Amino acid sequence: MQAETVCAAIAEHIDENGFDAHGLHVRVGDQTAQRRWTPDVRENIHSVAKGVCVIAAGMASDEGLIDVDAPVCTSLPDFALGDGAELVTLRHLLTMSSGIDLPWSETMMTDWPDLAREFLRRPTNGRVFQYSNASTYTAMRALAAVVGDIAAFLEPRLFAPLGIENASWDRCPNGFVLAGEGLHLRTEELSWIGLLIRDRGSWAGRQLVSPGWIDAMHTDTVEAGTSPSYARYGLAGWDGPGRAWRLHGAHGQLLIFLDDAVITITAHDHLGADAIAEFAVARLEAASAA
Repeated sequence: MQAETVCAAIAEHIDENGFDAHGLHVRVGDQTAQRRWTPDVRENIHSVAKGVCVIAAGMASDEGLIDVDAPVCTSLPDFALGDGAELVTLRHLLTMSSGIDLPWSETMMTDWPDLAREFLRRPTNGRVFQYSNASTYTAMRALAAVVGDIAAFLEPRLFAPLGIENASWDRCPNGFVLAGEGLHLRTEELSWIGLLIRDRGSWAGRQLVSPGWIDAMHTDTVEAGTSPSYARYGLAGWDGPGRAWRLHGAHGQLLIFLDDAVITITAHDHLGADAIAEFAVARLEAASAA
């Protein structure tokens, strides 16, 4: 059984190398296998939540509620805009390519009275990549102005169909979801989102979000740098390792996609995550070649 073979190899590697894993779920085709190191509780999936935000935007686009390539200021007409910010679109925000300089900080959500207003009032340097939770947060503020509360919008469209009940999403002082972080899920619940993405937006015979939009998570990419596995960024997805692509959250939250396989990892080990992702992809490749 490929899934069990891959899962066992990754679990053994985790034990040998001291990676602080919480849960592991491996899906290859229709086969699944999993392991746990800590109690099976919901935990913050950190930046993997950016992928859920992308799904929300795709659903709204599918319903004709938004145009992802229209300036976000059309949804936020009372926001003061920095030089060039009037051209920033939802796609720019979700691909971190707005060119607006506002780097991440631990106190980002409380450094200003309103993070989205602070973000858009700054000038843009063009289509330049800068990874920042403020970008995704601002994207969801623009979307919320059209569809209402993001978590409530997703409840009947994503969470309920997948069987995720009472999903918890942390909120900013102004009551909006943190967007790029703060969504709490169990490892298996996160794997269901991974399965939806692997199957290009289809779930139990129902198309929840358009296939092309899901594809864009890892094909509509921008240059992000030269570091291995961080060279290109799509709609919340990073290229690599190797032929794979992934959603990657702080402290080792991972959804790794390769062909018909999805590996889901929850953890508390930021520094070890890249090596674990590389090993997981290598094991998938080896299992496929066997």
